Amino acid sequence: MEDLKERLAAVKEKLDIAGKEARLAELEKESKSPELWQDWKKGQAVMKEIAELEDIILGVVGLEEELAKSAGAGGEEGGKFAAELRQLELATFLSGKYDRSAAFLSIHAGQGGTEAMDWSAMLARMYEGYAARRGWSVTKVAESRGEEAGIKSATYRIDGPYAYGYLKGEAGTHRLVRQSPFNADKLRQTSFAGVEVLPVTSEAVEVELSADDVVFEAFRSGGPGGQNVNKVSTAVRLTHKPSGLVVECQMERTQQRNRELAMDFLRSKLLRIELEKRRAEESKLKGKYTVPGWGHQIRSYVLHPYKLVKDLRTGVEVKNPTAVLGGELELFVESQLRAGVGVV
Repeated sequence: MEDLKERLAAVKEKLDIAGKEARLAELEKESKSPELWQDWKKGQAVMKEIAELEDIILGVVGLEEELAKSAGAGGEEGGKFAAELRQLELATFLSGKYDRSAAFLSIHAGQGGTEAMDWSAMLARMYEGYAARRGWSVTKVAESRGEEAGIKSATYRIDGPYAYGYLKGEAGTHRLVRQSPFNADKLRQTSFAGVEVLPVTSEAVEVELSADDVVFEAFRSGGPGGQNVNKVSTAVRLTHKPSGLVVECQMERTQQRNRELAMDFLRSKLLRIELEKRRAEESKLKGKYTVPGWGHQIRSYVLHPYKLVKDLRTGVEVKNPTAVLGGELELFVESQLRAGVGVV
């Protein structure tokens, strides 16, 4: 029990609970100001931060109370407390500048043709399952379907507390080995898919995006959403002239909503470019730096001739690929965070 008490004290210090309490008081005062709600987005952002701070503070307070009550408790209560403390400790690894942000997660089929497109769709379902387990919401931004099966590429916006912080370590190449379901001989096939994870940034921070630099195009969507999307030009394509970046959003019912999502996605991509420039400059002083990208293999999923999912960075292995592909990613994500895997 003394060990748990020391661990809880360390968590309080790392999380700067006193600082968070001061910040919470400041935000609560701001939330009562009529001026704040003249900008609805800003008001929502303040309320979101309040909720996140309350969750952390109440989590610590609750554990302190449990620790006091369970001083003479048995092993079962102590085990429950230790599990809750472990989750709180994980929060100390989510202190990156963008960790609290929502995330854009994109999946791109790599080598392997139809097999790779089917694998990309499997990964999409895996992340949708993981998001559901965490209570996050998922919005499909854009999708390009494969001719025979699966997806060539897809982008999702994932909203939830610390979505980017938890998902950032998923960026990279994911490799699948299985018996092919697309040929009669069921030969063993290796497929690849790339995952890109970006933080969603607000309009006011980090990236200056001039309207003059963005070319806007509207076109008819082929995605779901009712008859309207196929008859009206609701889909949006944005081209950023200085960088050449092109983003699309086609899944929402209105052009305005698609345009908002596309602008957020473009802003996130520009932020990634800026961060990589900064880190490349820092590498001149600190040594070699490899730009994070989906070309670097991070995890292998083997369904045949044996069953195993292995993270090639942390060494974590799970012998139940079905569970992992269903969204049970907690062991991999936690290990990545503790090992410092992922980008800032």
